[in-house]
Amino acid sequence: MRASRVLRKLRAGEIVSCFKMNLSEPRVAEIAGIGGFDCVWADQEHIGLDWSVLAGCIWAAKSQDTDLLVRVPRGSYSDYIRPLEMDATGIMVPHIMGLEDARKVIHMTRFHPQGLRPIDGGNADGAYTAMDFNAYLEEANRERFIILQIEDPEPLEDLEAIAALEGYDMLFFGPGDFSQGIGAPGQWDHPKLLETRIRVAEVARKHGKFAGTVGGPGNLKDLVAMGYQFVSVGADVVGLTRYCQELVKPFTGVATPGVTTPEAGSKSYLENQTTSAQ
Repeated sequence: MRASRVLRKLRAGEIVSCFKMNLSEPRVAEIAGIGGFDCVWADQEHIGLDWSVLAGCIWAAKSQDTDLLVRVPRGSYSDYIRPLEMDATGIMVPHIMGLEDARKVIHMTRFHPQGLRPIDGGNADGAYTAMDFNAYLEEANRERFIILQIEDPEPLEDLEAIAALEGYDMLFFGPGDFSQGIGAPGQWDHPKLLETRIRVAEVARKHGKFAGTVGGPGNLKDLVAMGYQFVSVGADVVGLTRYCQELVKPFTGVATPGVTTPEAGSKSYLENQTTSAQ
């Protein structure tokens, strides 16, 4: 089983870069990998990637030794494990709402002894049955990461207990939905949001888990200082939108040059038509 680049770097105390893709195009994953990102985040919660497209994204990321993270939709165990069986390097489960919710996710996504994830072994992650059965279970638990996303105020009461659970790798703070959950949508400097972002990182590290969040070049150092080792910066749609906006700027406010059309039948008109016809 291909070893996870993300886990290798995190376990070595390094900072991991991640790039989010919204476009259903495997070449985005390949380009991000060529650009040097450690991880590409594909989203099935909001984008609803077709399974064949997702398979292409996984292959494209692997071609550059880049990890592919899939944020899964909330659903049955099949929704959670299919990306892993396709050999995505990790999954992120959104909107963890409490301790029991977190326990159920771990139970469904980890093999024995950490959980009871349904076993197949005939897919890409098990080398299509070419891997030894027990090695497959062991390596999947060691080299595939599970992320629990904290993006609501409800699980904060259980945060310590969630962080202490065995069988997952990272707590990921999502500021967007959290701001809405506290009644302050888009207020990134809201005291409750800032306090929770710090707390998630502190609690994760206290219990031996990694901490992840979204950010940008402007606040990367601040996030790292808080204890975040995994930071997702930017997205394909952001880059493409801004690029198009910059390209179209010169067209704005440019006056259309005056065009004088000679009257039909005038000498200059006839000369122009004759010349253009030659």
